[in-house]
Amino acid sequence: MPKNRYAYYKQIASEMFYISVGIILSSLGLKMFLLPNGFLDGGVTGIAILLSTIFDINMSIILLVVSIPFLILAWFNLSKRIVIKSTLSILALAIVIHFESFVAVTDDKLLIAIFGGLFLGAGIGLAIRNGAVLDGSEILGVFIHDRLGISIGKVVLCFNAILFSTTALLLSLEVAMYSILTFIVTAKVIDLMIEGFEDYVGLMIVSEKHIEVNAELLKWVGTGTTLYKGSGGFGKRGAQTEKEIIHTVINRIDIKRTYHIIDDVDENAFIIEFDVNNIQGGIYNQYVAKDFLKKLTNKRAKNKVKQ
Repeated sequence: MPKNRYAYYKQIASEMFYISVGIILSSLGLKMFLLPNGFLDGGVTGIAILLSTIFDINMSIILLVVSIPFLILAWFNLSKRIVIKSTLSILALAIVIHFESFVAVTDDKLLIAIFGGLFLGAGIGLAIRNGAVLDGSEILGVFIHDRLGISIGKVVLCFNAILFSTTALLLSLEVAMYSILTFIVTAKVIDLMIEGFEDYVGLMIVSEKHIEVNAELLKWVGTGTTLYKGSGGFGKRGAQTEKEIIHTVINRIDIKRTYHIIDDVDENAFIIEFDVNNIQGGIYNQYVAKDFLKKLTNKRAKNKVKQ
């Protein structure tokens, strides 16, 4: 089996494994803590729990139905690969929740809020880190950010403020308050898992094959790059010759795929990764929604298999 094909299937297997672990963790948080006690989380999961509590309908069914509009938004704003993995992940989560028979482990409301958020946040974070979304509120955030320029974090915050206000009116203020605590824990754990869905990552890439690396980044990641002139230097291989240094900014959800792309071209490339708090202008702000990028991942997969 060619090296590239093997690396591709290994990458897919790794992503599926971690997404599966994320689904199991999320379902544990729901079935062992939140659902038996009527606590909500934020986002689409929170809507599904609220509707399930009010109308006494199976939460798995509601989760699938409520997720459909957000997956449609994702189809027009994210890559097809992310949409497909997200759809399968949400479907798997609903199935696991339906058939999972774990019972509540505690009736302490504080422990329920904290550990429910802990498990759910770890599961969602693992899924996002490997290119899938278990909660549609982030998709809505990407959509509104692309259209209106409002940050994803602010969109998710407003979305959940409406949800928890509705919870306080329809259920009780106490349930809403504990649900807010669950949401805060979930959000913080997600941050720990992926260092923020909305955050950007800057990459400085030094490679002997900088032309090929740059071409691949432009073709498959779709974000802009800037090339700096490196006049020289000294490294473990001795004096360095003059070369171009690639600088780019990507979303954290694409970081794993980007490293694989660079490694395919030059496994000896020197990469410096650093946090970027905010960006404005350029190609990046609109690359998520560009039509040609929706087909990039699938095209690249096909090309790699043919090699």
